[in-house]
Amino acid sequence: MKGISNSNQNKDKDEGLKKTTPLDATAQPKTAKKEAEAQSAAKGQETASTDLNDGKTFQETIAQEATEYEAPHSSNFTLKKILGGDILNATFIRNQMGLILLIVAFTIIYISNRYGIQKDLIEINNLQTELQNAKYQALSSSSQLTERSRESQVLNLLKNNKDSDLHIANQPPYIINVPDKDE
Repeated sequence: MKGISNSNQNKDKDEGLKKTTPLDATAQPKTAKKEAEAQSAAKGQETASTDLNDGKTFQETIAQEATEYEAPHSSNFTLKKILGGDILNATFIRNQMGLILLIVAFTIIYISNRYGIQKDLIEINNLQTELQNAKYQALSSSSQLTERSRESQVLNLLKNNKDSDLHIANQPPYIINVPDKDE
């Protein structure tokens, strides 16, 4: 019976506080948490007397109380809280938004630079492979030319080609010395 009478007394006190609290429709708290804070602010006469001494209005006092009694940061962030956007309501996140945007910008720059460098490396590898193939082809062509220009190959070609007037010289070549005009 005492428990019932105590709860009735508490309800009467809460209703009395609601009636004496001067809140208009625009200043009413939007959440249950803010309502509880507003009621606790109305209950505490010490807070009200110090706020009156500072010259603050009741709305400013409630706003100050709401920020002072904000829930501590929860260390157990769930996927539902993160995807639901509850994590963005934390004051730490709001205060560090510039830093977060800077980190995101640097991450995007890092990824784009890495992508560009990988593209360049692939192109360099392709060009090196193409250069190596060109060197091998040049070496092959040079060896074929050397083989075809040997004296024995030229002689065989001349013997097989009967239309040619070229033949092997019977006399060895000799050097003609032309005197210079200055001498």
